[in-house]
Amino acid sequence: MTERAYTLPIPTADEASAPFFRGAKERRLLLLRCPQCGTWRLPGRDRCVDCWSTDEAWAEASGRGRLYTFGIMHQQYHPAFADVVPYNYAIVELEEGPRIVTNIVDCPNEALRVDMPVEAVYDDVSDETALVRFRPVG
Repeated sequence: MTERAYTLPIPTADEASAPFFRGAKERRLLLLRCPQCGTWRLPGRDRCVDCWSTDEAWAEASGRGRLYTFGIMHQQYHPAFADVVPYNYAIVELEEGPRIVTNIVDCPNEALRVDMPVEAVYDDVSDETALVRFRPVG
């Protein structure tokens, strides 16, 4: 794999999202799962959307889902994005239920289609941080 300098802003994990980012660095998609009813959720939600429990446990998700919706960004709102426009931003609905904001990689923007099956891949953007992206399956 070719080394490249990553020049876009890198998210900083907070207390609520630190396990998610640690999982990404380990090539694992970690989400919260309600110990009461089994419903999955993303970090940042302090209650289960089904049973309203505040109990939580981190669990590994499958990393599979479908492209729920997407857009192509043509406008450069930050100088760091000058070399990457146009780029896609996507919402993937995971097999477990939650929808995650991401990018679709290894696929030309023109080939993106709602409901296409995708799988998680991990992009090492620094020594400390890997971002979860998705690529088409097949």
